[in-house]
Amino acid sequence: MTREFLKASRHALSALAIAAAAASTLLAPTAAIAAAPAQQKTQAPGYYRMALGDFEVTALYDGYIDLNQGELLKNVSAPDLKKLLARMFLGPTVQTSVNGYLVNTGTNLVLVDVGAGKCFGPTLGTIQDSIRAAGYQPEQVDTVVITHLHGDHSCGLIGADGQLAFPNAELRTAKSESDFWLSEEVASKAPKQMQQFFKMARDSVQPYIAAGKFHPFQGRTELAPGLIAVPTPGHTPGHTSYQFSSKGETLLVLGDLIHSHAAQFPRPKIAIQFDIDSPKAVKTREAIFAQAAKNKTWLAGAHLPFPGIGRIRTEGSGYAWVPVEYAPIVGGK
Repeated sequence: MTREFLKASRHALSALAIAAAAASTLLAPTAAIAAAPAQQKTQAPGYYRMALGDFEVTALYDGYIDLNQGELLKNVSAPDLKKLLARMFLGPTVQTSVNGYLVNTGTNLVLVDVGAGKCFGPTLGTIQDSIRAAGYQPEQVDTVVITHLHGDHSCGLIGADGQLAFPNAELRTAKSESDFWLSEEVASKAPKQMQQFFKMARDSVQPYIAAGKFHPFQGRTELAPGLIAVPTPGHTPGHTSYQFSSKGETLLVLGDLIHSHAAQFPRPKIAIQFDIDSPKAVKTREAIFAQAAKNKTWLAGAHLPFPGIGRIRTEGSGYAWVPVEYAPIVGGK
């Protein structure tokens, strides 16, 4: 009995060994499947959507520009600035978004800022692609409002073909802004390094003037139901933010009231060299931030990390940025 049992056991173990060897052969990776597919190296389409009461807000990505914030930011010591950037895991040079915002009020399709077009190289100028990816067409935009006439906010007014990029839209900006940037006299007195910025503004706006579509406004004013222009001067003479309100919810599109989320939220007194009037820009930023924190207002920034939408809360002597979280639109399809 023992001899037969041992013999059967040897046969069973031999069969198991053969099966194990066969299984290991089948499971061994082959050269044909060892390599993963090629990496795609592209990002998701550049839009993000949220509801604001009955309004639909779509953040649009125009691209990015590398800004050496370590050199451009001022009113802060170099060691303090390094610490502020390091807290957000950033070095001195920051890949900085350029964002626009498309708001469908149900009555109007309003675009706030139009991106850089072809003025600043290949990493920018994709806002029309982002509009289409978001399910709209540039021809459907009926109102374009510009926070200020720097090229990264206005050059996208003209398409690659040299025609109006938004042919059915009325163009609105503050009169004090257009009076400054479109003035040949002011341009002639400006430093040489600023001449190109005056030219960008003129080249972008002039076709809309010729088409009878350019309508400047003055001061704080209602431009459409639920849309108010809010003067926020300092960065440029007529810099304007745009407030959208629906069913008790408010979003303020800041434009260039802030460039560095890492430094200027905790320290609003920090300015940037691009400001034409830094003391006024700081004063404006402090007032807007205090009001936004108190009222829990949604904020959207042209150079905040995409989608650039969030709220702020007080933290110490400054503020903390609380970005929006990805979520479906409640009630959306």
